[in-house]
Amino acid sequence: MNGSGAQTTEMEGVNCLDNEAFFERFRGTSMDQNQSAQKLHIAKVVLCAAFILASFGVQAAHAQVDDCSPLFGCDSLGCDSLSCDSALCCGENCLGEDCLCKSIRQCLADSGITFSNNLTQYYFGTVSGGLEETARYGGHGDYVANLDLGKLGVHEGLYLKLRAEHRFGQSIGESAGVILPPTLAADLPVADSEGLYLTNVLFTQFLSERFAVYAGKLDTLDGDTNAYASGRGITQFSNVAFIANPIVLRSVPYASLGCGFIVMGEEGEPAFNFLVMNPTDTADSDGFDELFADGVAVSAEMRVATDWLGTPGHQLIGASWSSRDYVSLGQDPRIILPDVPINRASDSWSVYWNTDQALWVDPCDSTRHWGYFARAGIADSDTNPISYLLSAGLGGASPLRDGDTFGVGYYYSGTSDEIGPLLVGALGPIGDSQGVEVFYRSQLTESISVTPDFQWVDQAREQVADAYLLGLRMNIAF
Repeated sequence: MNGSGAQTTEMEGVNCLDNEAFFERFRGTSMDQNQSAQKLHIAKVVLCAAFILASFGVQAAHAQVDDCSPLFGCDSLGCDSLSCDSALCCGENCLGEDCLCKSIRQCLADSGITFSNNLTQYYFGTVSGGLEETARYGGHGDYVANLDLGKLGVHEGLYLKLRAEHRFGQSIGESAGVILPPTLAADLPVADSEGLYLTNVLFTQFLSERFAVYAGKLDTLDGDTNAYASGRGITQFSNVAFIANPIVLRSVPYASLGCGFIVMGEEGEPAFNFLVMNPTDTADSDGFDELFADGVAVSAEMRVATDWLGTPGHQLIGASWSSRDYVSLGQDPRIILPDVPINRASDSWSVYWNTDQALWVDPCDSTRHWGYFARAGIADSDTNPISYLLSAGLGGASPLRDGDTFGVGYYYSGTSDEIGPLLVGALGPIGDSQGVEVFYRSQLTESISVTPDFQWVDQAREQVADAYLLGLRMNIAF
C-alpha cells in the first residue's frame, strides 16, 4: 500500500476567514459531547442534531461574509498601500467587493499553496449484539497543505505535502467487540492519544511529466486506491475492510519515513508506485531514531485504467514485504487486538488486488458514475492475524441527487491459523469474520455532508454475538 505526494483524496470546501476560531468552536463542542456521551445517550442525540443545525448557521454566516460587506473591503485592509499585485489583493482580482472574501484562497493557489481540510464526527451505536449495547461519539481532524515549490520560486517541479491529524472522543470498535474498526478514521493517527501529529512531510520532485521521486514522512492510507471504496473513512465507507486491504497492515506501517518513485498514467494518476519505508509506525514521532533499526518495508502497486464496458474502470495489483522480526502483535489503530506475544517470525508479506468498474455514467457529467468494486488479498499466516480478505460491493454517485454518494459492501476476513490460537487466552475462541456496510452520503452544502451508516458484523470472536451498528457521520470540508 503506497502513499505519495502527488495525489490527494479529500474534497475541498468553502473559504473560511477564521479557521482557528472555526476549529476551536467545534473541538470544544466535541469534547463536551464526549463527556456527556458516557452519561446520557439521549443528550448525545440532541447534541448531534445541534451540530447539524449549528453547521447550517456557520455556512450561512460564511455566505454572508462571502458577500464582502464594506467591513472587509479592499480599503479597510490598505490594499492601496500593499499594491494590487500583493498576495492579499491577488493582482487584477482586486476589484470591488471580490477583493478579499472570495480571492484569498485563489490567491494562495495561484502562488502554489492549496489546502484540503476535513473535520469528521462519528456518532455510532451498537443496537444489538457486541460486547455492550451502547453508543460512542468521536471524531477526526485532517488538515492538508500542498505547496508547489516551483511557483514559490524554490525549484521547478518540486512539491511539499504537509498533513496534520488528530482524533478525539471514543470509537465504537471495542464495545462492539469487533477486530476490524468500523469507524477507522476515529482511531487515527494514534489510537490512545488526542494529540495533533504530523503524518506527512513529503517532498516530491517531478523529473518529467510522468515520472517523479519522493522522500520524507508519509502515511499509507491512500494506497490500494479504488474509485468506490477508498476515501480514508471520510467520504465513502467507514469500515477499514472497505477503505484499504487490511492484510497489508503488518508489513506496511500507517505512517513513517520512506522514499520511492511514481510513474504517472495517461489519466494523470499514478500508474506505478514503488515505496521503501521504515517498517515501524512513527506517527507520533519524527521517526529518525527508529529509521531502519528493525529492517525495511517495501511495497509496489500498479494501477491500470480500463474501458471494458465502454465506461471507466481500473485494475490494481500490489505487493508488500517487510524484513522486520515480529515477536508480538503490537498495537495498530487499523486493527483492534491485544498486544499478545507470538512465535518469533520475520519477512512478513502480502499480495493484493482490487478493481472498480462503472456501470452507469451520467450522460451530462462524466465525473458522476456508479459501479461495482472488488478486493482480494492474501498474507503470510506466521505474522499476520488476517491471512486473506475478500470484499465486493456497489458504490459511487447517487443517480437520485447531484452531489450525493452511496455504498453497499460485503467482506469476508480469514483469520490466520497460526495467530488465531494465540488470541484464545485473551479473546476466547477465534474464527473467521464477515460483515456488511451500507451508507448514503448526503451533501447538504458545499462543505457539509451527513452520512447515515449501517453495519452488520459476524464476529471473529466466536463467543461474542453478531454486532448490528447504526451511526451518523458528519464531515465539514474547508
